[in-house]
Amino acid sequence: MNIIHDEIIDLMKSAGTRPMETGVPGLSMIKGDIPAHQLAALYEPMIGFTVQGTKILSIGERCTDLKGPSYYVLPVHVPATASVHSDRDGRPYMSLGLRLNQDVLQSLLRDLPENLIPTASEHFTACEIDNEFMAAWLRLLRLSKTPKDIPALAPAYEREILYRVLMGPQGWNLRQFGLQESNLSKISQIVKWFRENFMRPIDIGEMASKSGMAINTFHRQFKRATGLSPIQFQKQLRLLEARNLISFEGYPVASAAYHVGYQSPSQFNREYSRFFGSSPARDTENLRRIESTRD
Repeated sequence: MNIIHDEIIDLMKSAGTRPMETGVPGLSMIKGDIPAHQLAALYEPMIGFTVQGTKILSIGERCTDLKGPSYYVLPVHVPATASVHSDRDGRPYMSLGLRLNQDVLQSLLRDLPENLIPTASEHFTACEIDNEFMAAWLRLLRLSKTPKDIPALAPAYEREILYRVLMGPQGWNLRQFGLQESNLSKISQIVKWFRENFMRPIDIGEMASKSGMAINTFHRQFKRATGLSPIQFQKQLRLLEARNLISFEGYPVASAAYHVGYQSPSQFNREYSRFFGSSPARDTENLRRIESTRD
């Protein structure tokens, strides 16, 4: 495994502290001391491979150590905060991300016997990555050096990665992402609505009805999928958008608060400080200083 791991690290030497597309569809890489504000984001459905170092990902009240080499699965969009750390020898944090493509996954599921896939999954966690699985990531990453091979080979290597996740401890969750009538797929549609309408008041009963679930079932399935209640999910989407408006688009704090749906600036300030760790004014000052040193 060390030879495979070393080659992956070598192929990632051009990565930086902002996500970098590799040229392989859906595959990105990142490396180094990534600013915490950049890691507070709406994470897209993906398979993440922590190559080296550790990411501590916080979703709601749950913090998970993603220590490399390992992989994890995010089957729905989810707002989260995170920090990254070098490994014990001081080598920089490095990771790969493969965006989940529901069409590719559905095609793979049609080709697999249903009884082959595990019927239960662990909660969100870091999963051990074995030699064969790491080799599949290496084959996909190598294509960044031979672009002419991408159309023919990338789909096959992507399917292999999906297959190995399906056979692992997060396989059931990934399978649910690919099934159109699963509870997870229904929650994904609600999450999509949230992303487009987070400034609007929400009606939990209406959302549960659209999902074909009782209200208690909807709450339980939503939290299982995202790690957050619907109210928490909406609140964090609002805070992320407000941060962008204040720090990078020049909105006054109160204007940003009203724009994303808050009625009380004081409540906005309290929740902003709790989520990001400092007040809007102080946070904005820090963000602008960090960005000015990076540009």
